[in-house]
Amino acid sequence: MMNDRNVSISKGIDWILVWIYIALVSIGIMSIFAATFREGDDIVKTFISLKTDYSKQALFFIIGGFLGIFILLTDSKFFTATANLWYAAGMVLLLLVFPLHTRVKGTESIIKLGFFNLQPAELFKVFVNLALAKYLSQVDTNFTKTKSQLIAAAIAIIPAIISIAQSETGLALVYFSFFLVMFREGLPAVYLIIGFSLAVLVVATLLVEKYTLAIALTVVALIVIYYMKKGIRRHKSLLALIVLTWAVSICVVLFAVPAFFNKVLKPYQVQRIYATVGKDFQVDPSQLSEEDLKKMEDKKKAQSYNVIQSKIAIGSGGLLGKGLLKGTQTRYDFVPEQRTDFIFCTIGEGFGFVGSIVLMAIYFLLLMRVITIAERQRSVFSRCYAYGVASIIFFHLAIN
Repeated sequence: MMNDRNVSISKGIDWILVWIYIALVSIGIMSIFAATFREGDDIVKTFISLKTDYSKQALFFIIGGFLGIFILLTDSKFFTATANLWYAAGMVLLLLVFPLHTRVKGTESIIKLGFFNLQPAELFKVFVNLALAKYLSQVDTNFTKTKSQLIAAAIAIIPAIISIAQSETGLALVYFSFFLVMFREGLPAVYLIIGFSLAVLVVATLLVEKYTLAIALTVVALIVIYYMKKGIRRHKSLLALIVLTWAVSICVVLFAVPAFFNKVLKPYQVQRIYATVGKDFQVDPSQLSEEDLKKMEDKKKAQSYNVIQSKIAIGSGGLLGKGLLKGTQTRYDFVPEQRTDFIFCTIGEGFGFVGSIVLMAIYFLLLMRVITIAERQRSVFSRCYAYGVASIIFFHLAIN
């Protein structure tokens, strides 16, 4: 019986996915090693000490392997039954960040636990995925109804709002990846189109002066009306739809986005978003507290410097790169955050354009494999969870 069980578990493993995962983790550890290892360090001792970033990453890889085996040996019904409990526990942990957090590099979403830093918002993505998969797989969930759609959206949006309050605007965006899962399960495409259009509109508002953008939108609306005049004569409601779309867009550009950035987000959070799209954020210093002003100055220096130096590092890699441990930008700490948010510059400098393309291709294979596995699932819960994993990875790739 035990042998039969072992055979069934082995057959249930997608070995292609496993090898893709091992390849990506190996590249990750190698990249962190290349970014932090210095001449004179003893490789064996630094790994055994577990004090370096790459040794910790290797340890987490091993722990993750054991965790994966545990999950394989656990009946899937356990995760279905406890999904809401995980979500509730994660929510408590997320809220505990407010009184227990430690400020680390501008973020207020980390709890120090001795050996490592715990970021509940990162962990909570797994719990959201479980809870959403369970809700969408329930027999009494009718996803064609607005009520069910709102409940599913709330499961993902609530932690996103909390993440924004914890200065994690980038991480908050990842929670919106779960709308791709909802789309797969029947969410009308119009919601995704509206969401994507709003996202484009917000980014455009950051890049273009708002009144200029409003004029441009008005011109576009008039052009659309002119070219669709025959259809408008037959269907008067079409004109109403165009005018409504134009009015909403103008309100978003002139009122909603400025209000959100000026009244909801803190100045240093706004500056982080502007830095992401490559723009400087100007604000009257007299309107800021001394603490907020210092945060803004520190972030502006750090983000601008990191972005510039990472671009130089990637560009200097050329077609084939300089080789492992031979990059000047990364080896001599010209990119302070090269082991975390800007780790890609280590790949770009060390292995060049070809290495970067290979890495992106492996990630693409990972996404395709996860989606393929998701479509093979007979259980709605398993399919939704797999799509959630793919969506999270996709958003992280897109953002970073």
